[in-house]
Amino acid sequence: MNWDLVLSVLLDGIFAAIAAIGFAVISNPPRKAILISALLAAVGHALRFYLLNHTALGLIPSTLCASFTIGLFSIYFARLIHCPAEVFSFPSLLPMIPGMYAYKTILALIRFMRTEDEEILPNLIVEIFRNGLTTAFVLAVLAIGVSLPLFIFHKQAISMTRFLRRRKE
Repeated sequence: MNWDLVLSVLLDGIFAAIAAIGFAVISNPPRKAILISALLAAVGHALRFYLLNHTALGLIPSTLCASFTIGLFSIYFARLIHCPAEVFSFPSLLPMIPGMYAYKTILALIRFMRTEDEEILPNLIVEIFRNGLTTAFVLAVLAIGVSLPLFIFHKQAISMTRFLRRRKE
C-alpha cells in the first residue's frame, strides 16, 4: 500500500472538511448537519483529488464524479437526520469552487485592458478564455453533479420534504 497516496488523500479531505465547516456555520444549520457537511466535503474533495492525480481523468470529470458523490450521500443523510439535503450539500461543494482559475481570469482581463504592448494581447486573450472557461465548466459540473441524484431519487427527496412539513405542523 502506498502510504504517501493515503496521506495526501486524507490531508486533502481534512482541509476540505475544515473549509466546509466554515461555510456551513454561516447558515446556522443543526450541529449534525455541520458534521455531515464536513464529512461530505472530505469525501468529495478527496475523491476529486484522487481521480485528478492518480487516474487519467481531468479536472472537469473528476469534479463531476465528486459532486455526484456528494449529492448521493446528501440524499442518504437527509433521510437519516430529517434535514433538507441542500443544508449540507452546498457547504460541501464550496471548497471545490475554482477560485484560482477565476482569479487568473480577472487578472488576465485587467492586464489585457491596461497593456499597450500589442504582442502579448493574443496570449492574454488565450489566458482569459482558458481560465474563464475552466471556471465556468467546473461551476456547471458542480451544479449538475449535485443535482443529478435529486432527479434520480426524486421520490425519496419528495417524501423527505413531506415528512418535514408534517413534522412542523
